Amino acid sequence: MIVQKISLESSNVLLLRGKLKSMTMKIKLTLLTFFAAFALTASAQSDYQNSIGVRLGSGYYDVFAAAFKTFISQPAALEFDLGIRPYSGWAKRTNLSLSGAYQHHFPIGDIEGFKWFVGGGLVLSNTFSDVEGIKGFNAGIFPTGGVDYKLKNAPFAFSADIRPTIHLVNGSDYGYNNFYANGGLTARYVF
Repeated sequence: MIVQKISLESSNVLLLRGKLKSMTMKIKLTLLTFFAAFALTASAQSDYQNSIGVRLGSGYYDVFAAAFKTFISQPAALEFDLGIRPYSGWAKRTNLSLSGAYQHHFPIGDIEGFKWFVGGGLVLSNTFSDVEGIKGFNAGIFPTGGVDYKLKNAPFAFSADIRPTIHLVNGSDYGYNNFYANGGLTARYVF
């Protein structure tokens, strides 16, 4: 029985090492892609200065967020999202989050108003619950990438992004090894 337990623990350690190596390789590849994009692509013109709207996310910390985006230079923008994610079930809880991201935009061909972007950001969130083990403060970092389209004849912009988030502080023990896939669709009014 003791030999079986030691063998099981050894196989769990090897499995964890394999997962960590895989995650490390994905992070390195994402960062390499991010820096290659900066080195190989010319800067883009912004089609708008500011926008405000909603972001629908798939992440652990937000499923609905108020989104604000502002261009600080021609290709560079900052996006801020104030999000919420309620959960139901055996342990009701609610996540509130604030995220901020830097995005560097590049044109896609000759399509006016259509750009792709890369960048990175930070998310701070808090999980509120009556269950002690699944509440607390969380903080994470993420690379981001996606596309942004500003309608030509209307004051609206739409974007789709991905934000694979690594939580450096995870206050709740509910989680996926501190890694959360997060994608989102955003619709904003341009002003």
